[in-house]
Amino acid sequence: MSASPSAPQGFTPTGTIATSADRRRVVFATVVGTTVEWYDFFIYAAAAGLVFSQIFFEPLGAQAALLLSFATVGLSFLFRPLGAFLAGHFGDKYGRRVVLVFTLVLMGGATTLVGLLPTYAQIGVAAPILLVALRILQGISAGGEWGGAVLMAVEHAPKAKRGMFGASPQIGVPIGLLLASGIMALMAVIAPGDAFIEWGWRVPFLLSFILIIVGYWVRRHVEESPVFTELAERKEKTRMPIVQLFKKHTMLVLIAALVFAGNNAVGYMTTGGYIQNYATNPDGPVGLERGPVLWAVAASAVTWLISTFFAGWISDRLGRRNTYIIGWILQLAGVFLLFPLVNAGNIMSLFFGLAILTIGLGFTYGPQAALYSELFPASIRFSGVSISYALGAILGGAFAPTIATALVQATGSTDSVTWYLAGMTCIGLAATLLLRDRSGIPLGPDHEAEQTKSPIYGMSRA
Repeated sequence: MSASPSAPQGFTPTGTIATSADRRRVVFATVVGTTVEWYDFFIYAAAAGLVFSQIFFEPLGAQAALLLSFATVGLSFLFRPLGAFLAGHFGDKYGRRVVLVFTLVLMGGATTLVGLLPTYAQIGVAAPILLVALRILQGISAGGEWGGAVLMAVEHAPKAKRGMFGASPQIGVPIGLLLASGIMALMAVIAPGDAFIEWGWRVPFLLSFILIIVGYWVRRHVEESPVFTELAERKEKTRMPIVQLFKKHTMLVLIAALVFAGNNAVGYMTTGGYIQNYATNPDGPVGLERGPVLWAVAASAVTWLISTFFAGWISDRLGRRNTYIIGWILQLAGVFLLFPLVNAGNIMSLFFGLAILTIGLGFTYGPQAALYSELFPASIRFSGVSISYALGAILGGAFAPTIATALVQATGSTDSVTWYLAGMTCIGLAATLLLRDRSGIPLGPDHEAEQTKSPIYGMSRA
């Protein structure tokens, strides 16, 4: 794409990166920043399944404490829309980069403070209250992080490589899971048994402070998105982007949210701590050791990373929609194989169950950055992608571990969880089929008229 005649002199047009060094800087910044954000998010989810029910909610009794511990994982999702609204508003008005730096510091600060929290035994009910407050801050940060990261990647990308560039912040999520699970597993070795409950779980949270410094430095040294730069130069920034989004594109936001919900509900079986708790519960049907289970989850993050990047890359050739359809079929197969393999009761079958599942998850996550970026007009794109993502997280993963726990407690079987996850996968597939493929559509502000044409089948406008 070339700059329009009215573009400012010397402007770098959408999708043009001057040098290979600039390209590496953008990709590295989005990967590192997203990795730090989701490392923070996932160590909380892992600790919720392994530790928090015992040290923050124990007076409620084992089952209720576990349900409430998982509920705090989901609670943060309820505040993601707030983070998305704020980040979308300020990101469309003041730029992608400033929002990315702020969300990184907010997430890392909240995570570090969790590692310093006293327990219920030490300060009583104030302990879970403080835990919940810090989890809310994590939710606000996560709600604003993703949209900015994907737009920095996709809006810098050449038109024919948006899927691959967009996969760079996406792979930060499995890398974050890999780091979180790996460090948790290492601490289970260094501080086994009661020592892990007493202090071992805190170390991964405190390490977040170092990661904040690295992520902050990287993100401060990446250029602003060329789309936002052009909007700013032309003084075409929308005054109230969120109002315009819901005035003209409400149905599109809901359908895009359901696409992500189908992926997120299934993904939070591992990232939300459910499988970790289910497989290590000494009173459950599996009863595996904590350390090996965490290593298996970490290993499955590698298959998720590979499939996520490959799906982003292949979506530049097959199209976003076709790649998603393949992904939903693979994900559905993984859902039906998951619990039979986990319930076999050995680490290798647990790993294979998670690995198969994460292949489908990668195919329904890798193309998402490019898909979402191509759905919304430039002037409200940050708001559109952020809010769709946040709503999808609420509808999908927010309470998936809590729902799965309640279903097993009510039915005594994981079959009910399998059908729940299969239903969410089918919802994601149905939402995908409602969307047109817009791979390669121009993303710059001089093409708003084309971008506003409805991407939804059967509707003339969004």
